[in-house]
Amino acid sequence: MDKNQVVGIVLIFALLMAWQQFFAPSPEALEADQRRQDSIANIEQQLADTADAVELNSPNTAEAPVAVPDSVLLLQRSGAYGAFAVATMGEEEMITLENDLMTVSVSTKGGNIDKVVLKKHFKVLLDSAGVETKIPLELLEDDKNRFEYLLPVSNIPNGIVRTSDLFFKPELKGNTLSMKAEIAAGQFVEQIYTLADGNYVVDYQVKFSGLQQILSNDAQQIQLSWVNYLDKLEINEAYERNYTSIYYKPTDDDADRCSCTSSDEVTSENQKVKWVAATNQFFNTSIIAGEQFKGVTLQTEVLPEESDDLKKVSADILLPYAHSPDETISMQLYIGPNNFDRLEALGNDLTDIIPYGRSIFGAINRWVIRPLFNFFDGITGNKGIAILLLTLLVKLIVFPLTYKMLYSQSKMAAMKPYLEKAKAKHKDDAQAQQMETMKMYREYGVNPLGGCLPMVLQLPIWFALYRFFPAAITFRQEGFLWATDLSSYDVLMRLPFEIPLGFGAHISLFAVLWAITTLIYTYYNTKHMDFGANPMMKYFQYIMPVMFLGFFNSFASGLTCYLLFSNIINITQTVVTKNFIIDNDKIIEELEANKRKPKKKSGFQERLQTAMEEQKRKQAAMEAKKKKK
Repeated sequence: MDKNQVVGIVLIFALLMAWQQFFAPSPEALEADQRRQDSIANIEQQLADTADAVELNSPNTAEAPVAVPDSVLLLQRSGAYGAFAVATMGEEEMITLENDLMTVSVSTKGGNIDKVVLKKHFKVLLDSAGVETKIPLELLEDDKNRFEYLLPVSNIPNGIVRTSDLFFKPELKGNTLSMKAEIAAGQFVEQIYTLADGNYVVDYQVKFSGLQQILSNDAQQIQLSWVNYLDKLEINEAYERNYTSIYYKPTDDDADRCSCTSSDEVTSENQKVKWVAATNQFFNTSIIAGEQFKGVTLQTEVLPEESDDLKKVSADILLPYAHSPDETISMQLYIGPNNFDRLEALGNDLTDIIPYGRSIFGAINRWVIRPLFNFFDGITGNKGIAILLLTLLVKLIVFPLTYKMLYSQSKMAAMKPYLEKAKAKHKDDAQAQQMETMKMYREYGVNPLGGCLPMVLQLPIWFALYRFFPAAITFRQEGFLWATDLSSYDVLMRLPFEIPLGFGAHISLFAVLWAITTLIYTYYNTKHMDFGANPMMKYFQYIMPVMFLGFFNSFASGLTCYLLFSNIINITQTVVTKNFIIDNDKIIEELEANKRKPKKKSGFQERLQTAMEEQKRKQAAMEAKKKKK
């Protein structure tokens, strides 16, 4: 062994002695480590004893199963839940909050609302014989629903603790319920629910106290994950499906939603949001921020028709988190009917979840038709009579337009003898007949489209009413005559089979009567009109009501009731106006006077006549060429 090797060995020995001197554990540390090892050995022994006991307690053994000690469960869960492991043990129970309108059941498992029963609203079940049975209407009742906070926790495998896995200790004081998941003294997650009388609003707070050292230091937000399976609440399931979705309101923009007719996803991560609402046709559950949410991701999934639910809607909501010792986030939960006045009182355009329509149609419904109907309903106390009064008022308002239409039709009827002479003169030349007809309309001052414009001007009201009846909860389960629910179709008889193209397996009497009165109105209104230029138009007017019968057969009976009343009033107005108000002799005098007036063609008329003459010239040339051949 040379000198260098000796020096190396001495240095290594010196380093070992120094390490042992300065870095060896103290007697106290050695004692603490021994206690830890003894505790682990003790728990492992308990696990082994428990496993043996469970094995002995086979199905053929009469002894009761051996419970796993809490200390064992705590050790098992500490790896997955960290400091929150202590809050994962407990037993689930339901705590109830109640007022005059609803009953709210809150689960100690997760501390979230398990079910809400609305006392003044019901769900109707329909058996195979068509008999209706009312049962309590429940919201948020599905076992698959989720309402949980995803807490970012360091030093655990997936970095997330879900509050739905935690047990909360309840404390009920009056109409306020506190649900607290405690980790240690001064460290807890608390959810507070307050329910006042007379409304469907639950004031809600979530607190994160003393968790600044437990939650990840870099966490700037906490995610609220909400999954809601929307139940089938209405008889007309197909129609309800098209009015079911999830809405949201950006703080600096109009409310928007996912698609109502297909599965959809909307992401608004960088846009501040005021509220999120899961809506059925007539009910909704809304989460309204005290200040604002940092962003949301929304999804809707259309479920199969055989499913017990209509749709699955979900929202991932980002809540601001500032790592304060007592972080409190305030919200409101609205769980109830789509009542316009109640939603308007909450502000922030929450009424936009009622599908009255957008642009001019929605404005007409919200600020004209809705107040008028409520006024008539308040006077009569009967929804059907209120619809009749609303129909009368609408017809009275548009009567000047109706009169112009009827007057134009009367002028067209007066022109019929003149047009017949023109047809006889050019009976073998259809194009010459058409040119002569247009010439006579100009000479006598008759606009063949004069009866169409008043009808076009009434379309905004008609389209608004088309959206109003199936959207207004005031018609839900309200009966009139033979209809039991004006928000759904009425049933004259049920069929043992289903007719395709949306007709359904029933026959609506309101829809049938509407079709019949439409045919009567069409016959009386057009019997004096000339369809020589376009004979198909005459038959098309009779085909249309039959085609629309399939559409209206499954529509809200409130609308078909309105359309029936409208037809009856139209027929009455037409008969009275044409026979007692309009003087046909004066119309003929007016036509003759117009004929004597000098005429100046408009640019359009000149171009139209030139085009027709050119077409006639080409046709004559083609016929001459054929004769030469």
